[in-house]
Amino acid sequence: MKSRIVLRILSRVLIIEAGLLCLPMICAGIYHEDTAPFLNTIVILMLVALPLAWPVKDQKIRRLRAVEGFVSVGLSWILMSLFGALPYVFSGTIPFYIDAFFETVSGLTTTGASILTDVESLPRSILFWRSFSHFIGGMGVLVFMMAVMPLDEAHSLHLMRAEMTGPVKGKLVPRASDTAKILYRLYIILTGTEVVFLCLGGMPLFDSLCTAFGTTATGGFGVYNTSIGYYDNAYLEMVVAVFMVLSGVNFNLYYLVWLRRSFKNFKSEELMVYLCIIGFATFTIACNIANRVGGFLHGLRLSFFQVASIMTSTGFSSVNFDMWPSFSKVLLVLLMIIGACAGSTGGGTKVSRLIIMVKTAFTELRQQASPRSVQRITLDGNRLDELTIKTTHIYLMMYASLVVLSCLFLSIQGIDLISTFSSTIACLSNIGPGLGAVGPAGNYAFWNPAAKLVLSGLMLLGRLDIYAVVMLFSRHVWKSLLR
Repeated sequence: MKSRIVLRILSRVLIIEAGLLCLPMICAGIYHEDTAPFLNTIVILMLVALPLAWPVKDQKIRRLRAVEGFVSVGLSWILMSLFGALPYVFSGTIPFYIDAFFETVSGLTTTGASILTDVESLPRSILFWRSFSHFIGGMGVLVFMMAVMPLDEAHSLHLMRAEMTGPVKGKLVPRASDTAKILYRLYIILTGTEVVFLCLGGMPLFDSLCTAFGTTATGGFGVYNTSIGYYDNAYLEMVVAVFMVLSGVNFNLYYLVWLRRSFKNFKSEELMVYLCIIGFATFTIACNIANRVGGFLHGLRLSFFQVASIMTSTGFSSVNFDMWPSFSKVLLVLLMIIGACAGSTGGGTKVSRLIIMVKTAFTELRQQASPRSVQRITLDGNRLDELTIKTTHIYLMMYASLVVLSCLFLSIQGIDLISTFSSTIACLSNIGPGLGAVGPAGNYAFWNPAAKLVLSGLMLLGRLDIYAVVMLFSRHVWKSLLR
């Protein structure tokens, strides 16, 4: 049975989660807090994981197909969320399990949506776990597993492709496990560098760690109710904003620069469009809000931070942007949908898909004008195959369909249209804060349990580029898996 390979992968994921929970447990010990919530969760994880870890001896089923890769990734994220919610419940900080599950999914998918009304009252260890879950999910749960517990190449490639985001996916080096190590090395360096800069600005070490986890993973969980706005410090805001922008860049580009010691590799179409969108949105919003915030320069500071936060799907806030003019709010919603670059830790539909969609539209127009001409669609000078273009269009169609269906379901609760729509977009694009009741000054606590489960599903769909979650509901996939 192919399912035996999937079960073995799931056991490894749960064992890794048990190991990662040791860090917040150590944090609890340092701050003289109760370690039992984490210890109990670790014991439960090991009791579930160990029976699943038997070796696969049949060589005919050792090779992992694409379908097993997608199922393994989808189930891994769900199980990580189900067990990751237990510390909240055991500690009593979030006693209702569905709320704890929502908070955990939000953390692991780096969404940053929260049901908590007062995060400052939480124990330090819970705050650490909450932010650390961003770091775990930022680069990917399975990518981390391949970095620390390498599988054979037949297993690794499909797992990495199923978990990585964007229309074009590839390896940096021949072995997928080596690619995973490279990505995490860059990820840790970026996080550590931000911690240093934040500490230099006077931010306490604990706050710096939690903020860096949320920044480089583009998550957005903070340790204060008013997020980054609590510090009211221009230097700290700019450090966080710059690292949010850096975290929204395709990590493959960083590796190429590191390898070749040259910035020529930053001549990427997606990167240029990404930076141009940030620049345009920052300038136009600054002009739009200047009269309300005391001048253009202050408006530029606020605008850059919020544009960087929304574009990269981080969700940190330095001001309540829900009070801004309609033009600025509409522009921020568009940035929520577009998102960051493919291969980054950011969410959204990805800039590369926007480029492909626009190029396809112009190519079709030229084809209509000159039916006999041969039109090619390229990205960074490379011709895109028909499959990549087709899957991009299918993804965008599925994204739009999910927005419509989710809005219809959520509207049953009777919440206003702006809050309903922005909740859907914010969760599916892994942003966190939206507009209306879920704006920077609000949260998701008012949604009923069914709505919270739907929104949790949207967060998982958004983080895994839809396909890995949708496949779990296919009868054909399960028949293939259980043969």
